[in-house]
Amino acid sequence: MAIISQEEAKKILDKVLSFSKADEMSASLNGGRTSNIRYALNSVSSGGEADNMSLLISAGIGKRLGSATVNEFSDQAIERTVRRAEEIARLAPENPEYMPMIGPQKYLETPMYSENTARMDSEYRAQVAFDSVEACIEKNLSAAGFLQDSTGFSAIANSRGLFGYNKATSVDFSVTVRTADARGSGYVTRDFNDIAKLNAAQTTQIAMQKAMASTSARAIEPGKYTVILEPTAMSTLLQSMMSGMDTRLADEGRSFLSKKGGGTRLGEKLIDERVTIYSDPTNPEAPSEPFSGDGRRGFAAINFLGGGGVGDGRPQEKITWFEKGVVKNMSYSRFWADKKGVKATPPAAGFIMQGGNQSLADMIKSTERGILVTRLWYVRMVDPKTLLQTGLTRDGTFYIENGQIKFPVKNFRFNESAVIVLNNIEALGTPVRMNGNLIPPVKARDFTFTSLSDAI
Repeated sequence: MAIISQEEAKKILDKVLSFSKADEMSASLNGGRTSNIRYALNSVSSGGEADNMSLLISAGIGKRLGSATVNEFSDQAIERTVRRAEEIARLAPENPEYMPMIGPQKYLETPMYSENTARMDSEYRAQVAFDSVEACIEKNLSAAGFLQDSTGFSAIANSRGLFGYNKATSVDFSVTVRTADARGSGYVTRDFNDIAKLNAAQTTQIAMQKAMASTSARAIEPGKYTVILEPTAMSTLLQSMMSGMDTRLADEGRSFLSKKGGGTRLGEKLIDERVTIYSDPTNPEAPSEPFSGDGRRGFAAINFLGGGGVGDGRPQEKITWFEKGVVKNMSYSRFWADKKGVKATPPAAGFIMQGGNQSLADMIKSTERGILVTRLWYVRMVDPKTLLQTGLTRDGTFYIENGQIKFPVKNFRFNESAVIVLNNIEALGTPVRMNGNLIPPVKARDFTFTSLSDAI
């Protein structure tokens, strides 16, 4: 397995820096194993495992930057890669926004690593697939699922004395269940750092129930409805909002946080006062990397199987982004923070939206007329200035009347903004981990469905 200790990683990174002739140099070392099993039509169709370790070296010469990667770790190979990075830097044009590398930092301990996940083997994965498929066969349903687990590390260092190391594991599981006549479909997804938290049989039951309940869907008129967005659906809307917290985007008038006439909406109440969203790398249910990225790779600063990260090493810390509906913090690149004379707050690596105490059943019971949405897909941004998005519902959409689910309905196309949804909240449920974030189900009024879709 290509996972090495902190001491071993530091030895390799120190070797890189010892070869440097550049003004400054940084390196990130990432390695690990990722494994998966995939099944369809109730049978395993593929399984795989990959090990990799990769070193990314960046040389800074004046305001020029050059980078090179290698996955061979002899002294000769490392030195060749250092020289290559330096050569590329000399050939590169000057970057007017170049920022010098940062010095030593203190990083939080984040609970991202689970020995349970690190010990997973092909037999365990096969058992997960079996647990998911077995119940579907008994009910004459068809399951298509995917389980992927990863165990890896990331380490960073630079010639100004910075060093950081982190180990992490992750598990992602999803399954789509269809009825035999393909008229009913259900979907569920879960992700954890610790595989012991995944019960594939119980999780699959959710998709089975949705599939069996969603046959014979009726068409109802599109329009504005009260909706209950399950965490899977709400996650899609929130991801785009949280990835748009950059101050430069707002200052330049390209964001939902841009203020009319110039400036940002920092300090303004933008959404319902029941909404508080923060990030906390040490959260036990949704921990995240202690290192930050520079925005070029979105939330994932370091991907231990992705061939190296380009993070600048800023520490992640607990940050409140929205507090009782008010924009409390926005992220800054180091260049933009320097220009504005403020702290260079990195983008969140994950986020946590505080919820309420209502169960999904409570929300349904309190709904006079509305739509329960399991999932949104094929979603595209229409206008980043308003966060207007369009897409389709999928895998279980149901009509609610007088506090009960009455019947499944045909899927809709929607046109809606997370900002509007979070201003029209009627109730919040208990947060669930979704794509590394914690997100509650949200009941909101006046959600806009524009047309029907024949997709199941």
